[in-house]
Amino acid sequence: MNRRSHLAAIVACLAGAGLTLYAVTRTWSLTVEHRAGLSDLSTARTGADEQPWLIGLAVVALAGAGALLATRGVFRRVVGGLLTLAGAGVVVGAILARSGLAAGEAGAGAWSWPVACVLGGVAIAAGGFLAARHGHQWAAMSSRYERTPATAATVRRESSELEPADNRAAWDALDRGDDPTV
Repeated sequence: MNRRSHLAAIVACLAGAGLTLYAVTRTWSLTVEHRAGLSDLSTARTGADEQPWLIGLAVVALAGAGALLATRGVFRRVVGGLLTLAGAGVVVGAILARSGLAAGEAGAGAWSWPVACVLGGVAIAAGGFLAARHGHQWAAMSSRYERTPATAATVRRESSELEPADNRAAWDALDRGDDPTV
């Protein structure tokens, strides 16, 4: 269950952020001004035109999904809380952006892209909530390759035994044609 919830939280945040980024850049409103004797003048508005910070929140969600992989314990729960807030911000921002626009002649885009943006925000918030609730129980990245002070001392001791005390002697041996590694 822990591995599945970890994967579900990351996928939800990534999918929600991707959906939000895509939906917020689509046309949410299209106003066409009919001018006599001239071509029509159309003005397209996107969710990002109304609420530019929606893109920022989606990028924060992408970074937060990566942070869910790299953090552990309490820090992962904090990242989950921030992702929950970012998802809620996307939902509120999409609703505010849509309510401030007249649909005009946008057709289905007038309601489908804002709804997709709200769904993306819900997915981000759900992934963040899952991380905030269960993140401390998930496995962390392997510490197999991290150096500890004891390991560093061992490596230094072993390497000093293998390396010559004077690097100049090794270079002089190479100049003579001898193999200093033997």
